[in-house]
Parts: sequence; C-alpha cells; structure tokens
Amino acid sequence: MGRYIGPKCRLCRREGIKLMLKGARCESAKCAMEKQGRNSPPGPKSFRRGRGTEYSVRLREKQKVKRYYGVFEKQFMNYFHAAERQKGHTGAILLSLLERRLDNVVYKLGFALSHAASRQLISHGHVHVNGRRVDVASYMARVGDRITIKDAEPSKKLVRASIEELGEPHVQNWLKLDQTALVAEVIATPTRDDVMIPVEDQLIVEFCSR
Repeated sequence: MGRYIGPKCRLCRREGIKLMLKGARCESAKCAMEKQGRNSPPGPKSFRRGRGTEYSVRLREKQKVKRYYGVFEKQFMNYFHAAERQKGHTGAILLSLLERRLDNVVYKLGFALSHAASRQLISHGHVHVNGRRVDVASYMARVGDRITIKDAEPSKKLVRASIEELGEPHVQNWLKLDQTALVAEVIATPTRDDVMIPVEDQLIVEFCSR
C-alpha cells in the first residue's frame, strides 16, 4: 500500500470514529463526523449496508489502528510479529509498540497537531532524543529517553504554535513534560489503557493470525 493522499476525513468516516488526522479541526464543528449526513461510510448507498461479516469486522479493527498511527501494511505486520514473539497478550503488546513510536510520542506531547504533522516535524530534524537528532518517525522510545526540540528559534516556534492551537496538553502517565522548556521524558512503558481510540485488540490478533 502506497502513501494515502486522498481526503483524511474519508478515512474517519470509513472507520466510524474520529482518528484525529487533522489536529484541532477534528475537535471543531467543521469535522465531517459532526455533520449530519456526512458521518456515514463514504460511497453510494452506504445507508443500506448491514452488519459486516466476521472477516470485515476484524479487518476494520486492524485498519482503524493502522490508519490512526499512520503505518503501512508491512510495518504493521512487522509490529505484530514482534508482539507475537514476546510473552503476554499479543494485542496489548502490539498497541504498546505502536504507542512507543517517536511520532506518536511527539504527537501525545502536543508538539504537533497530528501524527502526520509529527512525522514531518521529525523528518525535518526538529526533534532530538538524548541530545541527538532523530529523523526516523518509527524510532522506538524507551524508558529514560529524553525528548527535546532543536535549539533553534524556528523549531521552537513551530512547536509552540502547535501547543497554542491544541491548548493545554493532557500528558499521559508514561510521559513527563516541561512545557516551558519543551523538554519531555519517557518515564514508563505505555499500557493498553493509554491507547486513545476504542479498539478490540483481540479481533486484530485473530485477523493477523489467520
């Protein structure tokens, strides 16, 4: 699957939930999911669609997570196989691995308006981890990692603009943030409860294990 360049709101409508793909707009009345007649799946005669098959229900759960975190199919399956090799509940471990992606961490700190904006911020070299520039969005954050913004006014201006637009960030318990200095630290491993979208991870495991 290549990079998706179509309307982002179409993805939210297809999955039936807000995937927060357009930042603060998703929380406003402009969001397609808030508009009557636009919160149904895209395509003709969508109102006639009944309950999906067992396959489609499981597929939708997988697609929901994949689109929320902005990963490709091959990347997603690599995370799934990595989760399978670890002890514990595969679904919870899978979601924890996705939560630890640097682009997700930067997004949850409020440094970027969306996962896509977070990936752009990282790829342009604005984010440092433990004092070194990291321009790979899939970098796996570890406990003790210190995340900072490049010591340059344009970089800090970008991040402060995002924080101002989003408002006071609700930083989760596994992250610690000094908003004034724009310095954050990973203080714990994210758990299943830290996932911000409703998802049945067991259905994803069943789909990927078939």
